[in-house]
Amino acid sequence: MSKEIQIYNTLTRQKEVFNPIVENHVGMYVCGPTVYGDPHLGHARPAITFDIVFRYLKHSGYKVRYVRNITDAGHLENDADEGEDKIAKKARLEQLEPMEIVQFYTISYHKAMKDLNCLPPSIEPTVTGHIIEQIEMVKQILKNGFAYEVNGTVYLDVNKYNEKYPYGTLSGRNLEDTLEGTRTLDGQSEKKSPVDFAIWIKANPEHIMRWPSPWGEGFPGWHIECSAMSKKYLGETFDIHGGGMDLVFPHHEAEIAQSNASNGCNPVNYWMHNNMITIDGKKMGKSLGNFINLEEFFNGNHEKLERAYAPMTIRFFILQAHYRSTVDFSNEALQAAEKGFTKLMNAMETLDNISASDTSTYDVNALQEKCYTAINDDFNTPILIAHLFDGVRIINSVRDGKESLNASDLEQLKTIFNTFVADILGFICHKESNGNNLTSELMELVLQLRGNAKKSKDFNTADLIRDELNKVGIQIKDGREGSNWEVK
Repeated sequence: MSKEIQIYNTLTRQKEVFNPIVENHVGMYVCGPTVYGDPHLGHARPAITFDIVFRYLKHSGYKVRYVRNITDAGHLENDADEGEDKIAKKARLEQLEPMEIVQFYTISYHKAMKDLNCLPPSIEPTVTGHIIEQIEMVKQILKNGFAYEVNGTVYLDVNKYNEKYPYGTLSGRNLEDTLEGTRTLDGQSEKKSPVDFAIWIKANPEHIMRWPSPWGEGFPGWHIECSAMSKKYLGETFDIHGGGMDLVFPHHEAEIAQSNASNGCNPVNYWMHNNMITIDGKKMGKSLGNFINLEEFFNGNHEKLERAYAPMTIRFFILQAHYRSTVDFSNEALQAAEKGFTKLMNAMETLDNISASDTSTYDVNALQEKCYTAINDDFNTPILIAHLFDGVRIINSVRDGKESLNASDLEQLKTIFNTFVADILGFICHKESNGNNLTSELMELVLQLRGNAKKSKDFNTADLIRDELNKVGIQIKDGREGSNWEVK
């Protein structure tokens, strides 16, 4: 069985066989949230995407150091080099200290990630905890001649950089096109060129979050944090860098430039980017004001939501699409995901209760091979889920006496489902995810009442229960080992 993992590399625009720098070890850095608001569906997608990568690499035997940052300073409005800090602005509006805002929304983010069953990263560094490292990197870039200082602000000189290293390798933008697109923004006369970007910014008198530096009191530019922290924990060059596709330019392009300018080498071998969650055809995000908080999904308190959706429904909804594809929000899509997830969980419960036969009528080895082939192909979760539903069909057929599995194949099928559904895809049953198993308990009672009616030869009542449940989307299946239910 092939364990060779193929990853689509944004840098080369093609799938490549994954070969880590150090055998059996993987260094992975993923851009985390700027903590000035509640986590929303757009935050869930990269978290779940790279949770799958993390889980599968560990399953494949790698020792993984997964670093995901928390941006708690330096991210200015509109991702610009000047303006108000997003966190400081929120603090001003709420009449709180910036670190109160950071603490509150970091806790909110962690709670949402736990609800979605995303494993915590190995290291979760913050900007404010690594000011020294960022200052040292800025000093090195200046020393190497790729930056200049004006009135306390340090800019990376993109034209000078481009003389030695090609600028725009990740995004596919050449410097001429970038210059053309930024001329209208050239109101910052202190820059040598409008494409130059700040790596250290002088703090205005009203700016709350500031630190002493060789260039006066200021704060780090947004991009420098990831370059400095990835170097500290993963080295000058590491294996995988992940994030949303909206970060390719300028954030990740700037990271490459900073790392080359400081260290003289490319920082990353494999760049991975998840696509966007859209709503009404537009990217979902705080800056656009069209986002739905994850907590609102979980409790249903939003005008665009018909009802609440459990965290595992959200996880299933996101993993039904390949991470490089756009996912468009709709209640219909979420309800379909809910039904699919319930059907998968019911099959796992059934799998624990069916009995082995003397012979098998199904090739379990073939299913296992298909599952590994799918996940090895750039973490293709929708194809993997489709193969698992082939397994669901077999489980239900064995329960109904239409197929059979011998003891060995039955145990192997259980291993496949536990491995891929629980360990790799990270799904947990509703009872474990929200502590409420009321629906299952009620259905067990209904099945018991229906069974009693059949024993009493009251077939009209038994059929009425079955038909009425069918009307609301719950299908009763009678088998030789009793009756079961599933959401259609």
